[in-house]
Formats: sequence, C-alpha cells, structure tokens
Amino acid sequence: MADPSSYRPKPGQIPDSPGVYKFRDEHRRVIYVGKAKSLRQRLANYFQPLTSLHPRTATMVTTAASVEWTVVSTEVEALQLEYSWIKEYDPRFNVKYRDDKSYPYLAVTMNEEFPRVQVLRGHKKKGVRYFGPYAHAWAIRETVDLMLRVFPVRTCSAGVFRNAASAGRPCLLGYIGKCSAPCVGRVTPEEHRELAEEFSDFMAGRTGTYIRRLEKQMMLAAEDMEYERAGRLRDDIEALRRAMEKSAVVLADATDADLIALAEDELEAAVQIFHVRGGRVRGQRGWVTDKVEAVDTAGLVEHAIQQLYGEESGDTVPKEVLVPALPEDAGAVTAWLSGRRGSNVSLRIPQRGDKKDLMETVARNAQQALVLHKTKRASDLTTRSRALEEIAEALDLDSAPLRIECFDISHLQGDDVVASMVVFEDGLPRKSEYRRFQIKGRVGDTQVWHGEGQDDVRSMHEVISRRFRRYLLEKEQTGEWDPEGVVEDPEESGRPKRFAYPPQLVVVDGGQPQVAAARRALDELGITDIAVCGLAKRLEEVWLPGDDDPVVLPRSSEGLYLLQRVRDTAHDFAIRYQRSKRTKRIRTSPLDDVPGLGETRKQSLIKHFGSVKRLRQATIEQICEVPGMGRKTAEAVVVALAQAAPAGPAVNMATGEIMDDDGGGTA
Repeated sequence: MADPSSYRPKPGQIPDSPGVYKFRDEHRRVIYVGKAKSLRQRLANYFQPLTSLHPRTATMVTTAASVEWTVVSTEVEALQLEYSWIKEYDPRFNVKYRDDKSYPYLAVTMNEEFPRVQVLRGHKKKGVRYFGPYAHAWAIRETVDLMLRVFPVRTCSAGVFRNAASAGRPCLLGYIGKCSAPCVGRVTPEEHRELAEEFSDFMAGRTGTYIRRLEKQMMLAAEDMEYERAGRLRDDIEALRRAMEKSAVVLADATDADLIALAEDELEAAVQIFHVRGGRVRGQRGWVTDKVEAVDTAGLVEHAIQQLYGEESGDTVPKEVLVPALPEDAGAVTAWLSGRRGSNVSLRIPQRGDKKDLMETVARNAQQALVLHKTKRASDLTTRSRALEEIAEALDLDSAPLRIECFDISHLQGDDVVASMVVFEDGLPRKSEYRRFQIKGRVGDTQVWHGEGQDDVRSMHEVISRRFRRYLLEKEQTGEWDPEGVVEDPEESGRPKRFAYPPQLVVVDGGQPQVAAARRALDELGITDIAVCGLAKRLEEVWLPGDDDPVVLPRSSEGLYLLQRVRDTAHDFAIRYQRSKRTKRIRTSPLDDVPGLGETRKQSLIKHFGSVKRLRQATIEQICEVPGMGRKTAEAVVVALAQAAPAGPAVNMATGEIMDDDGGGTA
C-alpha cells in the first residue's frame, strides 16, 4: 500500500487552472481520470488523512504511485478531454459507462417538415443529423441556448408544437426571439428548414465564413447608422464565439478530417468514425458488421469508406480521411473520394503527432464498441451464469455458488465496531436478507475487550461464529434447516431477525488474516461444507485458506466483477451502519455541554484525535493545536470531559492534565 504523501506534489506546483488529471499505479497504468475547475483545489482533496476520505477514494490514492495533470483553457474542454481519456485508458477506478446511451448527442431532425433541435441518446435514426457526443446533456443545452438567438430553430416537442398551432399563440421562446415560431406561420417551412441547415452547417465546422459574414453585416449596419441592428449582430457574433468554445480542440492546425478505426475478431468487426471539423470533434459514428466473407483490415476499411460516403452528399467528404490501413486499390478509392468532394482528398495512415494519437483514441473506442456489442448479445442470465462458473472454477468448488454471503468489518480508531453481511443469490443482491452486527468483543465464551488498535481479524472471527452458530442451533433442534425458526441476536434490535439458508460461499473483505479467521470460526463449529475466500482491495487478489499465494483472476473476468460488487456492497453497508452509530455517539458526547463549541469544531476535535477517549487524554496545549481552537475553549473542553469522567477527577488548568485524587500525578 502506497503512502499518498510520497508522491504528493509540492506546494505551489499544481496550477490553479481548469484541467484533467490522471492517477497512475506503480506500473504506470492509469487507474483514475478526473477533471477540475481548479486543479490545485481538487487535487488537494485527495491528500487529506485517509480516515477522512471515502473508502473508494482511499483505496485509489493508496493504489496510485503518481499523479499528473494537463491544463486546458475552459471547463468544457476539460469535460471533453476527460471523456477522451476515460475512453482511452479505461481506468479501473472510474465509473464504467457500459452503454453508449450514457453520452448524449445534439440532434437536428432534418427528416421532419419543421426540423427540431434536441438532445438524443441511443440508436441513431435515419434523416437526423448528429453532433457530439457530449459528456453531459447540460453542455448541449448551453450550446443550443447560445445559438438559438442566431439560428431560432424549433426546439419544442411535437405535442407542444400542435397545441401552439391550434391555439394560434407561440410558446415563450417565440416571444423572446429564440424560436422563429413556425407553428403560427411566422416563417414558411422552407425558411425554417434553411435556418436548420445553417445551424447544422455551423455545428459541422463551417464557422469562420458565417462569422465573417455577420461581421461584415455589422459594419455595414454601423455605417448606415442602424446602431440597434449592429448591436444585435455584435451580440450574435459573441454568442456564436462562445458556442465554439464548447468543443475541445483536438488538432491544432484546424484540420477537416475523418478518422476511421477498426476492432475485429474472427466473426465481427466494429467501425468507429470521428468527424473533426476546424480541429474540433464535431461528431462520431459507428457500427458493427458481420464478417460474412474472408476480408482483411484493408478490405474492411474500403467497405467502411463506401458505406460512409456512398450515400452522403459531396460536401460531407473532408480534405483528409485517416485510416489504419490503406485499401488494396488506394488510388482508385482516393480518386472516387476526390470526385465526390469536387477537389483533392488525402487518404493516408497517420504516422506521428496529434493525428496518430487521436487515431489511437478512435481505435480504442472501436474496441469498446465491439465489446459492448458482444455483451448486449449475451443476456443478463448468461453473464451471471458465466460469472458464477468462473468463481467455481477459480476456487475449485464442486458447483457454482448460487448463494454468496459477504462480511465486512468497520470501525473508527477502535470505536463503534460493526460488521455487515450482504447476500447475493444467482448473482443478484437479496437486500431483504442483509444483516448488520454490533461487535461485542465476545468470541465463544471468552470476553474480549476491544480498545485502541481494534483487531479486525478477531472481529471477523466473532461475526462468522455468531452467524453460523445460529445455523447449527436450528439444525440441532429440528434436524434440518428451517429459516423461519432462526433469529439473529434479538436482544440487539428488540425484534427477531431471520436468516435464510446457509451459503455455498463466504466472502470476507480482506486478505490472508481475515480469511484464516473466517475458516477457523467455521472449523470450530464443525462446518466443513462452506467454502471461504477473501478479496483484498489493493490488487483485487482472491485469497483462499491455507494458501501462500493468491488466486489472480483476469481484470476482464465476469467472476472478478461479481466478487468486487459483492465486496463493495458489504463495505458500503458496513460503513453506513458505522457512521450512524458514530453520529449518535457524537450527538450525546460530553462535548455537547461545552459553551461556544459548535458542531464544526466538535467534528474537528473528533477527527483530529480519532475518539473521545483520546481527546480526554489530551492536554490543553494539544487541543489548542486543532485549527479554530482557542485556549479558553480548550480549557472548557478539558473541564467538560473531566466532569463527564466516571470518578470526576480534578484538572490542573495550568497543564490540562487530569489529576488523581491527591493531586499528585496524571491519572
């Protein structure tokens, strides 16, 4: 486990600018990608004490070995770059977007009589022009809002359009000039379609010509002393320039190019196309095709070019088409493309620089599209069955573990020790059978006192023992397992809680020590027909009892993904219970009676010292070291804690020490 302070950047080294950052592990693999409005402020959040971080964040920063960042000019560019890097590196700690529907597109429905501008997700429809994808829908709406003052295209739904036409009154956008109101006949269908085409042309990258035309009109209006019209044109130009900032620049030389990449196996191939106009990614297309004939990569490229440009108008063919392999008859294909465009087209393989880097990103998108396609072809039941079979094979089980129970321990500096049990059946969570435990420090008939340095291993032994002792008790009474007759510690909750039947597999959150404790607890109870394994957080290794080396499942394994999901669910369930107990403890602590001590400083004290017990042992000078704590308040804290102590010892106000009865020493 790495210490985050070992790779923390020096103060002032991180710029206070928008950007995107990457955490890498010791093997230089990117494990997390994030964006920030201020890199300095965001990265500082990752280097707090581990106890104050979310468990997933703490795991990430201890797995990482370095951090690096890239500064961009706008937040929207950071969004675009973050999206590209997530697609490129597939970091293990980032949320995995397993469905393309997660990324919205800006769409213009040119297949309607009155084209509409809207946000669309999912499968692309014929006759609709798409621009994107964008990282967030709000980024699209901001862009559209800026452009509607220049291109007042309809954005309303079909129902709103019909209602406005029936009532003879436009909607609010029609009154404020952000819609040309074709619903009430302010413009003809032809005029409205022309607006939609101009909107699409601008989004496709033909921005410079249109802005120069508006600037010329603005100058003419000013010369004719039409100052109001000149002011409106000035505002329109500014709005369009702001809209242009919403797309990240990927090629610095303002190139118009299409990049085509492929991912293939023996039976299928995925094609991805990025449309770059003016150096900016303006759109993305893709499909999956069956390899019904013996065709190589060059042949697939030729088929892709034919499908991409065969039915499109000539003005959609860019100056450059970048491909991973040249078609067999590259000269003929180039001549065909040039003929459709009406001028020369360059068809080539990028060899170096930004274009080669962008081609690699497109290729990774193609690979992910192929994987997604294959995943969709397999039903959820098939995927879960494969995961259970992989677990059974990796752990050498006789059959697939149809019921899995996972246990996790949670505490804060030895206080409020709790445990959780979550249940997965057939690969799905069974929330009604989740259970939580308050660790009593009791193992068998022996009382164990947990204090500072709480033993997670001993706690794991206790909770496994308690859970399966109930199982044996019912089995002994009836000769068989009856879930209706078993309760779990009714004295804790005041009402019985039933367990269901025992699992085929017990998973513990931890490594060798936790696994050994769980196995020992089952052996002491005479249970030998339940398998045990542990999943360690750092390297996601699977540990078995008595083995010196872990079982390493492939990162792409469905079995590993299921074990991770089970483990993380148990961890989150335990954390929520532990936090609720800690909140109750803090609310009823002696600190509540300290005058002038608010909730914020109270939390700071507990966070600094770790527990009320440690705070009670601190001196006034040590308490004053906590940010925001003055000497008077520190003295009041010491007095309040001393009065709350069982014996009510005296306090030396000069040193803050708690004295024994004769005043001669520290208690």
